[in-house]
Amino acid sequence: MQEERRLAVLRAIVEDYVATEEPVGSKALVERHGLGVSPATVRNDMAALEDEGYITQPHTSAGRVPTDKGYRLFVDRLSTVKPMSAAEKRAISTFLDGAVDLDDVVQRSVRMLSQLTRQVAVVQYPTLSRSTVRHVELVSLAPNRLLVVLILSTGRVEQRLVELDADLADDDLAALRTRINRAATGEIIAEAVTALRAAVPEIDGGATAAVVDVLVEAMLDHRSDGRIAVGGAANLARYGDSFDSAVRPLLEALEEHVVLLKLLGEASTGGMVTVRIGAEGPYEELASTSVVATGYGPRDDALATLGIVGPTRMDYPGTMAAVRAVARYVSRILDEG
Repeated sequence: MQEERRLAVLRAIVEDYVATEEPVGSKALVERHGLGVSPATVRNDMAALEDEGYITQPHTSAGRVPTDKGYRLFVDRLSTVKPMSAAEKRAISTFLDGAVDLDDVVQRSVRMLSQLTRQVAVVQYPTLSRSTVRHVELVSLAPNRLLVVLILSTGRVEQRLVELDADLADDDLAALRTRINRAATGEIIAEAVTALRAAVPEIDGGATAAVVDVLVEAMLDHRSDGRIAVGGAANLARYGDSFDSAVRPLLEALEEHVVLLKLLGEASTGGMVTVRIGAEGPYEELASTSVVATGYGPRDDALATLGIVGPTRMDYPGTMAAVRAVARYVSRILDEG
């Protein structure tokens, strides 16, 4: 009973501190929250929480603020992630459904996340090496020129022109298209490359070899692996009181995409949202930063990661809900192609 009451006091302190940006006193807790106990009991609970390292007193005679340990307990003891409202769900769906290609999906996702959370949003582009071949299309532009279109499960589309040494008849083009798709469709990149090189016979005067060469080149082009989009840096202006400790290091990190990718961590499957608070992260200089992230991709196959980074004083339940919701919508878009 006592432990649950102290947890309720900690929850109230976290919520008030995030909302007001001011240290929280016992009198304010009693007035704002129906804790059902006397101010003296609340003061005793706060003293116990402080002794255990969950809250701290930044100044003499001031209220208390949560520590990283306090935020961690608060997040770990969340019974449910706050659901998105119907209006928020409609806004996400309408905004993301209007995307025209993968780049647009990523850019819209990062804008939506930053608007929902009022934090810095980071979205990693889908990792090419983990995607599968959805379809290969061969389009005849002239008797000896083809447009090869590679469509991946990530939504990425690669186009290449192929100049042939000899004209290719329509029937031969149709047969080549069938053979290519039979070998590659549904395979992950590495296996599709092997299958194309081994399983497509050379029977058409060089056309097969030329098409396979450009497809392999397109599949092995890893330029998007490690690309990220960042949005909402202006939201850091809200944390001017902690500029040197939290904002300046984070602003510097935004310039280093490798740092941001490591901050986000590995993509997780199954809709799991990970929260790393303060010193739990990989960089000592970002010890005043928290990261809320999850993986996204079609059919629970996490191809990449998205999330938010910001000072530890954040609305964790709301941020977790937004990150999870946007990841689900992006995954659905990629799944539907």
